[in-house]
Amino acid sequence: MGLFKIVLKGSSEQDLQKIDRQYIPKILDAIESLAENPFPVQSRKMKGSESSYRLRIGDYRAIYQVHSEDKAVEIYYIRHRKDAYKR
Repeated sequence: MGLFKIVLKGSSEQDLQKIDRQYIPKILDAIESLAENPFPVQSRKMKGSESSYRLRIGDYRAIYQVHSEDKAVEIYYIRHRKDAYKR
């Protein structure tokens, strides 16, 4: 399938700053693994969206989109599961 480029949007970088430091290495490892497989077992397509997915990382969720033509994965949010789906 080839390697995908991981792109962290500004909002996801801000979300990472708010997360407890003990969870950050696990979250970053899971996000980096999206470069090899953007559709892992822990990911699900989000309802009501054509191209958004969520990745389950313990109690946290990463909301992202895959751009197959550009070989890029854009991470939009990384939030606790209680806040991940609020608009």
